[in-house]
Amino acid sequence: MRRAAIERLLPAAYQRAAGPGSVLGALLDVMEALHAPDESVLADVDALFAPYRTPGGFVAHLTRWVAMDHVVAAPRADAPLPLPLGRLRDLVAHGALLARWRGTPYGMRTALELATGVTGFVLDEPADRPFHVVVRVPPAAADRLALVTRIVEAEKPAAVTVEVTTDPAAVGAEGPEDAATGVASVRAVGRAHVPSPAPSDQPSEEPS
Repeated sequence: MRRAAIERLLPAAYQRAAGPGSVLGALLDVMEALHAPDESVLADVDALFAPYRTPGGFVAHLTRWVAMDHVVAAPRADAPLPLPLGRLRDLVAHGALLARWRGTPYGMRTALELATGVTGFVLDEPADRPFHVVVRVPPAAADRLALVTRIVEAEKPAAVTVEVTTDPAAVGAEGPEDAATGVASVRAVGRAHVPSPAPSDQPSEEPS
């Protein structure tokens, strides 16, 4: 708030006493200086909530807004992030997409790929074990099993049990392949490339 604007809020007698070189005038100058940092923040306040513009220290807080705070769960508040800051920004930017597909194979694979930067996660549902999913982790993400396990536990349906295992034979697949070109089709959302859902990921529609 500018000094002139503050001065106009004062009674007329105070306004007359706030001339140059006066004690009250000096106080008004100090008040203007104290308001300046806050007004600078408010002028660009939308940047605080934009995943790719917010300061690095605020990104972890934004994960709570999109129900992805389990990714940064840590025993101590000052513990380092379990993944690079850029990937955490990607997770926040795709929070709505992940919430829409939570509990599905596509949602789980997308969350894992965004968090680790690795493709090739394979989800198997053994025929002899109903309501059980085996998540096979590609070798490139084998050193992040704790992070993978936290995401799997949060993204799976509540009634499903899971098993996380490393799979040297897992191969990366960005998404469904185009029959004509053999190239995986990928759509860009935010700054990360997120594969489109495969037909098998779509919820089945049964007649009522």
